[in-house]
Amino acid sequence: MSILKQKLQEKIELARPRVTKLVKEYGDVVIDQTTVGQVIGGMRGMKSLITDISYLDPEEGIRYRGLTLPEVFEQLPKPSGADMPYVEGLFHLLLTGDVPTKIEVEELADDFRRRRILPKYVYEVIDAFPSFSHPMAIFSTAILTMHRESCFARKHNEGLSKNDYWEPMYEDTLNMLAKLPEIASYIHAKLYRDGNRIMSNPNLDMAGNFAHMMGIDKPYDDVSRMYFIIHADHESGNVSAHTGHLVASALSDVYLSTSAMVNGLAGPLHGLANQEVLRWMQDLSEKMDGKVPNKEEMSKFVWDTLNSGHVIPGYGHAVLRKTDPRYSIQREFCLENMKDDVLFKYTDMLYQVVPDILREHGKAKNPWPNVDAQSGIIQWHYGVTDYDFYTVLFAIGRAVGVTANLIWDRALGYPLERPKSITTDMLEKMAKAGKK
Repeated sequence: MSILKQKLQEKIELARPRVTKLVKEYGDVVIDQTTVGQVIGGMRGMKSLITDISYLDPEEGIRYRGLTLPEVFEQLPKPSGADMPYVEGLFHLLLTGDVPTKIEVEELADDFRRRRILPKYVYEVIDAFPSFSHPMAIFSTAILTMHRESCFARKHNEGLSKNDYWEPMYEDTLNMLAKLPEIASYIHAKLYRDGNRIMSNPNLDMAGNFAHMMGIDKPYDDVSRMYFIIHADHESGNVSAHTGHLVASALSDVYLSTSAMVNGLAGPLHGLANQEVLRWMQDLSEKMDGKVPNKEEMSKFVWDTLNSGHVIPGYGHAVLRKTDPRYSIQREFCLENMKDDVLFKYTDMLYQVVPDILREHGKAKNPWPNVDAQSGIIQWHYGVTDYDFYTVLFAIGRAVGVTANLIWDRALGYPLERPKSITTDMLEKMAKAGKK
């Protein structure tokens, strides 16, 4: 048994009694109240899900297993010669809550390498798509196709103890995660590189190998590590994470659940924001004839945008009330590696003027930039100029966090998710009664 799997098993045995006690002794304790606005408004803010993997702190941003993002990037081991940590190390952290040693990460990275080989039929499925297909549709289908490989589905059909559900889910997850970079890079080659595929390098880590297969030189390997880590998880209530959890709660295997997660992420209200920011920034550059505006010129443009009834893309967040640490980490990378890039100069100038303007404007609860404010700009700088592909990159990172949650869902025996619905008539009666 691998170091990670053994450590995870020990953690599971400690966690199970805690969940059992909560349900048995405190199952009737009320922890939240629901308003009419929350019922109609997408359940926003309702405390109705549980995850120990991540928590979105309004002041400090996303925490992975209690660690802030700066702490994660500082403490996780890095590949030789890299500035960014192993993505495999983040997966270890999310599963166990422990920062792995270099030896533990290297063992896990070797395990991922052994699981990379993609079945021939997956290539054939990808090849069968028309060349004008959306990459997320292909990505989702390729993952879905691998359902036939599921250890969990096979063992469940044979008869498996509930206490052991997590083990085949763990094996399925590692098998799938290891293959996602190959699937994504092959889709990119099919759609945008005339089918010119670059073979996997068996000596590289997950993100380093992805950069290699994309045909992009350093420091794009660090871009990939950074990108996958900052997008890995964002609590369980966002569409992609919740969709993965919901589908898996029916005991669907990790391939079915992750494909559904990808489909949720593909929606324009969820995973496409970085495209909108980049598009808006390029339009701005065109209006300025490529000239970097000064503060006064940029301020006028921002006010003109707001006064015309539009928002400033990449700014604001439903929970955060400070600059998104995911933005800050990317900003530090840009300052070190692409400070002369014109679009980054636009991004930097916006960062200097937009928060004060939004505060004065008064309609934004959070005037600070979020993760999407420059993620597309970084990809564009390194030659990934196909907007539709950005969400595939997002999906690779998000799969790391979602699948870590799914393994724990199986380990702790969380049940089928089944919220209760009511009619509009019933809600109106409740609303009127509550006003008395």
